[in-house]
Amino acid sequence: MKKTLIIVAHPNIAESKVNKALLDSIKNEPNITVHDLYATYKTVEAIDVAKEQALLVEHERIIFQFPLYWYSSPAILKEWQDKVLGYGFAYGPEGSKIAGKESKIVVSTGSPEYAYQAGAYNNFTLSEYLRPLYSTIVFTGMEFKGIFAAYGAMKLTEKSLQQDISHYQKILKSEDWDTSLLKFLAN
Repeated sequence: MKKTLIIVAHPNIAESKVNKALLDSIKNEPNITVHDLYATYKTVEAIDVAKEQALLVEHERIIFQFPLYWYSSPAILKEWQDKVLGYGFAYGPEGSKIAGKESKIVVSTGSPEYAYQAGAYNNFTLSEYLRPLYSTIVFTGMEFKGIFAAYGAMKLTEKSLQQDISHYQKILKSEDWDTSLLKFLAN
């Protein structure tokens, strides 16, 4: 299995139903590093840029995992991007340190899947809400390999949660990040 870094941005992972279950399901997997930003940094000012950049460099795959908060990622992930993905590291003439790495977005939502479409109560698709992160991945030269979404976390049944866990494990263990395994693809 390729070395995979899961960057978790969940402000209350201990109380999470979906993200905690997903992460618990792979906690003993070799070659997977779970990096919880909220557990690591009490304030965004404390983000250790050199440490974060070293983590990115030593892994072949990067996953950004978070719950959707107000149609975006939690604030710490944006601050992390602003600090860590700097000029000369992630972009610019010498900024190709993460180019070519595979990257995915793993997101949980409170709303059900049908709510993410034109005319539904969220008005837009999930991929439209996640375009800023998608654009960051592409701009830094990483290969975007899709989105895995666990929809409807507020009312998720145990059966649906187990299906999400199974899909998540298959994605992480796959040598070829085959998008056919994805529950949701960016469009």
